[in-house]
Amino acid sequence: MTVSFPQLLRSWRQKRRLSQLDLALTAGVSQRHLSFLESGRAQPSRRMILQLSESLAVPLRDRNRWLTAAGFAPVFQSRPFNDPRMEQVMAAVRMMLANHEPFPAVALDRAWNIRLANPSFERLGALFGAEVWARVGGEQPNLMRLFFHRAGIRPFVSNWPSIAPLLWQRAQREADSLGGEEMKAVLAELTPHQDHGVLWLGEDAALVPVLPLEIVKDGQRLSLFSVISTFGTAQDVTADELRIECFFPADGVTEQQFRLG
Repeated sequence: MTVSFPQLLRSWRQKRRLSQLDLALTAGVSQRHLSFLESGRAQPSRRMILQLSESLAVPLRDRNRWLTAAGFAPVFQSRPFNDPRMEQVMAAVRMMLANHEPFPAVALDRAWNIRLANPSFERLGALFGAEVWARVGGEQPNLMRLFFHRAGIRPFVSNWPSIAPLLWQRAQREADSLGGEEMKAVLAELTPHQDHGVLWLGEDAALVPVLPLEIVKDGQRLSLFSVISTFGTAQDVTADELRIECFFPADGVTEQQFRLG
């Protein structure tokens, strides 16, 4: 389905919950001109497209869509991970994953596909069986499928009613704010197998600084929370969409278990 530039502009403005006046003030353009752009009465310049998309924090992949819809060539490349020009970027990612040892860390794309993982995360995954990724399906390991697929790790998450709504709603927010059609497809695939009473209501959680993920498997208990990092000045679609998620122990027992290997 072809979407016009006015439709894209209006959709992203509404997604960011901004009025035409709000966006006009932020982007440094007149409200009248913005109105003409949204109605199709005025044609945007390439510079105006980049200016408005920056003001709306539109992801680079979608900025290319804006440009194409308006008749311009895409600006932002999407280089593969093994592209020589991505070498320093990927070196930084691998360094972050390695330096986070002995605790788990992964690099995810905007659909939560696992692009890189450190050995500690691999060991954590192996706790659920070498075939866990095959059980949950998908072309590549995916964190959402690991959590929410019927054959995933849900039975081993002791605080599932508390943590599941937060994870699901985070994925929904990211799919919406990042224009993530791939994540929307994953959510659509997993939705029929969820307990909606859990996902949209959830249990009251204790007033803790960060709600941990609590895993119990074969008598072993692990409690983890995560911190997410992104590139601050990405100018490549691949780098723009990478998220580095580092898991930290939420208690001393978990920390000791990971340090002992």
